[in-house]
Amino acid sequence: MTRFANPGSEGSVVSYQPRYDHWIGGEYVPPARGRYFENPTPVNGQPFTEIARGTAEDVERALDAAHAAAPAWGRTAPAERASVLLKIADRMEQNLEALAVAESWENGKPVRETLAADIPLAIDHFRYFAGVIRAQEGSLSELDHDTVAYHFHEPLGVVAQIIPWNFPILMATWKLAPALAAGNAVVLKPAEQTPASIHLWMSLVADLLPPGVVNIVNGFGVEAGKPLASNSRVAKVAFTGETTTGRLIMQYASENLIPVTLELGGKSPNVFFDDVSAADDDFLDKALEGFTMFALNQGEVCTCPSRALVQGGHYQAFMDAAVARTEKVAQGHPLDTDTMIGAQASNDQLEKILSYLDIGRQEGARVLTGGSRAELGGELEGGYYVQPTIFEGGNHMRVFQEEIFGPVVAVARFTDFEDAIGIANDTLYGLGAGCGPATAPPRTAPGAPSRRAGCGPTATTPTRRMPPSAATSSPGSAARPTR
Repeated sequence: MTRFANPGSEGSVVSYQPRYDHWIGGEYVPPARGRYFENPTPVNGQPFTEIARGTAEDVERALDAAHAAAPAWGRTAPAERASVLLKIADRMEQNLEALAVAESWENGKPVRETLAADIPLAIDHFRYFAGVIRAQEGSLSELDHDTVAYHFHEPLGVVAQIIPWNFPILMATWKLAPALAAGNAVVLKPAEQTPASIHLWMSLVADLLPPGVVNIVNGFGVEAGKPLASNSRVAKVAFTGETTTGRLIMQYASENLIPVTLELGGKSPNVFFDDVSAADDDFLDKALEGFTMFALNQGEVCTCPSRALVQGGHYQAFMDAAVARTEKVAQGHPLDTDTMIGAQASNDQLEKILSYLDIGRQEGARVLTGGSRAELGGELEGGYYVQPTIFEGGNHMRVFQEEIFGPVVAVARFTDFEDAIGIANDTLYGLGAGCGPATAPPRTAPGAPSRRAGCGPTATTPTRRMPPSAATSSPGSAARPTR
């Protein structure tokens, strides 16, 4: 076990500044209206820094800086931009522990995840897109003996990026790395719950980028996000977040006919056929691990397997094992490497999850484990902790149909393959799915689950993490991006 010291305390690997302004044109700029808001850590609910509260005036200033930087950055050679991205990746790798601890402190997730997954994956994305842009080529086609068509790639110019709070640095990377590789300048608005870790990242790599190529405007959705998404001076808007907000972003951008990329909500099913339990072997163990993935990142994952469909033949035996496995998920201090589930990202999210726990009971769902706020006490008193919760019920219930974005899974049984597909598709969402048969047809035909389940990525091993080369595109009220 390793317990990292709290940021700013004796022995800590990282410290936050007491205040963060906007990052505009390569320097920190105070908010036009002089307002700030407190940023609490989910670990204990106490504020640890304050953040500039952006408005339309700050957005315009950031766009001025981005437009000033975009032409020169867009004209740089792909090899030069690739070199910058590789240097960013190296700088992040050199500061991996600092970034991991900083993000865990601000977001509440276990540091074991930021150390082993979030930050390494972000580093990998910068390196991946450095390679992609080096390999990007134009083309030439002969239309007829008198006509030749040239196809070449150009930057869009200035793009707007609005990211959520569940994977702050990784979400920023998913937006920034391809945009920078392609030669675009960026105005980024981080979620108001987790802006500080983005600024800490910026402080580490600022000297590697020309001023104005990356600009960060903090603030709330209506005050800063709306002026950015509805601005006629951006060439594209990329947004990841809640479906309701995504509809608004699409509406704002449509006023200027600006293209939008959205990654929105999900209610992903995890399907477990009878033959998963055919033997007490590694496959069953992996399936049980896949079941508990609903608690990964405190359930704050767009593709969270928040519905579990279990075939009737092995239902009771599998669920007994699944409950036991879930109850072994260790909850504790996010900066302790033994902790497997930390705190929810904000008090608002905590209250939303608790309200759904009440809704599930009112609908008649049975609580198999969990079902309450976790009171951890001591130095974690006041933190935003929820017990991993398993509901048993029917797919018509709200806890089956609505995205909770917390460590909550709703379980239902099914009879056969067609019944499983029917239940899986009975949702507004279509972002992802998991399938856990050992010998059933979906196992032997990997494309079948995705084609029949009407969703985006479908994993036959639900614990596999997606590499940066994996494109995603989803139907329903989830998203239609190709990342």
